[in-house]
Amino acid sequence: MGKQPYVCGLDAAVDVIDGKWKVLIIWALNHQRCRFGELRRLVPGVTEKVLTQQLRELEADGIVHRESYDVKPPKVEYSLTELGDELNTALGPLGAWGRRRMAALEEARQG
Repeated sequence: MGKQPYVCGLDAAVDVIDGKWKVLIIWALNHQRCRFGELRRLVPGVTEKVLTQQLRELEADGIVHRESYDVKPPKVEYSLTELGDELNTALGPLGAWGRRRMAALEEARQG
C-alpha cells in the first residue's frame, strides 16, 4: 500500500501509478481480462519479474483483480477493478496530452 499522509490528491494518485510500467499495465487491461503472457506482449519491454511485482502492487492498491481458476494447467487472469476503471478514465486526458506532445515533438524534429 502507499505512503501516507498525502500532500494532495495528485500525490495520492502518483503513489499508485509510480513508475513506467503501472500506467501501461492499466492501459493494457482497459476493458479486458488478460493472462500473464498476454500482458507481457501488450507491455513490451517489461520483464517477467517486474510485471509480477507491479501486478502485486496494483492488486494491493485495489486497482487490479487477480482471478485464479482451479484447472490444469493453472489459469490466472487479471482485470481492472472498479477503482482501476476509474483510474484508467482519469488517465485518459493525460494520454491525450501526451499524444499532442509527441506530435509537437515530431513536428519540431521534422521542421
